[in-house]
Amino acid sequence: MGSSAHNVTVDGRERTFRLYRPATLSLSAPVPLVVMLHGALGSGRQAETAYGWNTAADRYGFVVAYPNGLHRSWAVSSDCCGFPARDGVDDVAFISATVAALSAELPVDPARVYAAGMSNGGMLAYQLACKTTIFAAIGVVAGKLLGQCPSPAPISVIHVHGTADDVIPYDGRPGKLDNDGVGPLPVEIDGGPVPNQIDRWREIARCAAPEVRTVGPTTTSVAHCPGGRDVELVTIAGAGHQWPGGAPQSAAERLLGLDPPATALAATESIWRFFSAHAREG
Repeated sequence: MGSSAHNVTVDGRERTFRLYRPATLSLSAPVPLVVMLHGALGSGRQAETAYGWNTAADRYGFVVAYPNGLHRSWAVSSDCCGFPARDGVDDVAFISATVAALSAELPVDPARVYAAGMSNGGMLAYQLACKTTIFAAIGVVAGKLLGQCPSPAPISVIHVHGTADDVIPYDGRPGKLDNDGVGPLPVEIDGGPVPNQIDRWREIARCAAPEVRTVGPTTTSVAHCPGGRDVELVTIAGAGHQWPGGAPQSAAERLLGLDPPATALAATESIWRFFSAHAREG
């Protein structure tokens, strides 16, 4: 119970992840699993500390896995990101193996397995949606879908993004870390504007026209799709590259000039509410 460290071997590499199991959680019935994917330069421990998922797990009754990317990054294309992309690491296989390992040890409900990701971790969440059938829904903050995804498995998506993000810009421009995918640490983030990507996802899922509401700086656009799926875009005007409602910045983060968490939205609560309403059918 509480937090614990684990490992799994994938493609000859020992990979690691943290697991949080609430002390009061009963394992007499199947339980939901959330896989929280850190951003580039982050870690499983950092994500566990910063984003509030353990508190949500205590409140709502689920377990959380926090995988560690090799060299603090995830491979989501041949050009992104960092050492894992350069070395051809199969992070989709790693996350799939993590879910399988946890499902062998805990009564994980296969209809309620979810992936959430920040930035580079959000990119990996999209890859999981495109290349596996494990997840009922994904939640992406300040991320992007890289590459083509013409026929994803039926899945619900919630995407949260700030309009002032200069690392993965909302309007599709190259971000400040983009190096066209060249050099020892490739970073190329393409794919066009975020709303266009969401529109394309809705088209693939055959969704109805979205319902839009705005409260303060936050605009939420929800499209309902066949099979009980939803595709939701949450746009926060003026917010940068951050996890809304996350822990206050450390002194080191302030020195690095990272964007402070937006206060207009609690992303973890919003994503969990979305997850809890979307179990995988069949």
